[in-house]
Amino acid sequence: MKNLLKNQFPILALLALILAAGWCVAVDQASAVNEVLRPPKGAPAAIVVFEDLQCPQCRRVAPILEQASKTYKIPLVRHDFPLPMHNWSYDAAVMARYFDATSKSLGNEFRDYIFSNQFEINPQNLRSYAEKFSSTHKVDFPFVVDPQGKFAAEVNADRDLGKAINLNHTPTVYVVSNRHPEKPFVEVDARQIDSQLYTLIDAMMK
Repeated sequence: MKNLLKNQFPILALLALILAAGWCVAVDQASAVNEVLRPPKGAPAAIVVFEDLQCPQCRRVAPILEQASKTYKIPLVRHDFPLPMHNWSYDAAVMARYFDATSKSLGNEFRDYIFSNQFEINPQNLRSYAEKFSSTHKVDFPFVVDPQGKFAAEVNADRDLGKAINLNHTPTVYVVSNRHPEKPFVEVDARQIDSQLYTLIDAMMK
């Protein structure tokens, strides 16, 4: 009997490690959801979007989200989620973080500027568009935008948060609220955002 238990001990230990790892993943996912899918402090509700600056659908919904934010006077929280199949969206997100360092409103203005020129941008001319934006807004744009990798780390952190809550497409849009603890967030189908968004905001703000 002792030998049987001894032989089974490594298997039992491995099972315990697997179960513990699964529990840690579940805790990490719950923590990520709690961190991302709730309104900023002091706001009863908010719109949260994970976007890719090279994504045409993101370009389409961006002004709709901004208008809804203004209409309801609730925050629009934008997260970077550059997709691997896009060849300049990651660099554009890093540049947006550079402008965020001056002010969040300037960073978001840069994101909208990139969306408005999305079809003309490519990896070779992205920097020239950023330089033009920088010049227009009288902000320096250094030759090396992110020498310490700080802005890239911020983009990566956003992308990791998205992965932690199982995002796999852009845009992913949520309406979040602290008025419904039993259901604090709801995802908006970006394909039906024109018909869904305001209805869902009304429901989440009641």
